[in-house]
Amino acid sequence: MAQQTIPAAVGTHRSAPTDGSGRPVRPRRTLRPRTVAVAAVAWLIAAVFLLPYLQMVITALRPAPELRDATYLPDHFAWSNFVDVWRESNLGSNLRVTLLVAGGSTLLVLLVAIPAAYYTARVKYRGRKVFLLLVLVTQMFQPTSLLVGLYREFYQLGMLNSVWTLVLCNAAFNLAFAIWILTAYFSAIPVQLEEAAMIDGLGRGGALLRVTLPLAMPGVVTAVIFTFIAAWNEFVMGLTLSTVPESQPLTVGINSFIGNYTVQWNYLFAASVIAIVPVVVLFAFIERHVVSGLTAGSVK
Repeated sequence: MAQQTIPAAVGTHRSAPTDGSGRPVRPRRTLRPRTVAVAAVAWLIAAVFLLPYLQMVITALRPAPELRDATYLPDHFAWSNFVDVWRESNLGSNLRVTLLVAGGSTLLVLLVAIPAAYYTARVKYRGRKVFLLLVLVTQMFQPTSLLVGLYREFYQLGMLNSVWTLVLCNAAFNLAFAIWILTAYFSAIPVQLEEAAMIDGLGRGGALLRVTLPLAMPGVVTAVIFTFIAAWNEFVMGLTLSTVPESQPLTVGINSFIGNYTVQWNYLFAASVIAIVPVVVLFAFIERHVVSGLTAGSVK
């Protein structure tokens, strides 16, 4: 009888290749030319944006006799520039004023914008569109065009050279943007979630704080970022409404290193480095909220 041959089994399992210790060897990822090109362009763009900050730090560490040297790096770094600019100027007071103004105006904007945006998003009252239009129109006014009126008003009230004056002005000029942003976020949240929370025993305020507000947190963070940075970088109102050096914000205090005939570049850049540190710290803490706000609604 002829011997029958048994065909080999189809799809026989083959063990994955392993190294000397018995661990599976992962296949090497091959870099595509397109991926390399995109990464190279991204690094180039990042370098273009970061080089001015690097130059600012290098100039802040350059000794005064080497300010006019053509070399990119100084012969030695003068770390004492940061100590001198802190001791010999009102930078400490200016930084404190700026922190109070930026933090206070941001808090005031949130306290006013959240209820206003929530009511506008939930209640279809008469004149709602007119209100939103007026809010948008206020964004078209430049602070410079209102400085004379603001100065006369706060002068008559005896509120010049006051931190609260700058807080009120910065909050007023950033309130409209916060209301617009938060109204859009509150409108996108289904009202049924609040109704379910109120059926479970929560009131209108409890539903807002426990249900709606956490869902609208990316919008709140966006309003915080724009308000804080706008108040932090404000210059014209601080220069006009604060004439005493100790009560001026940081942007005005840094400008004092620019004289009529000379500029103290090392102290100017040292103060600028100090000025950007709080903003960097703020972004480090709220970065994940910013990313979630940018990607909100992109995936269902």
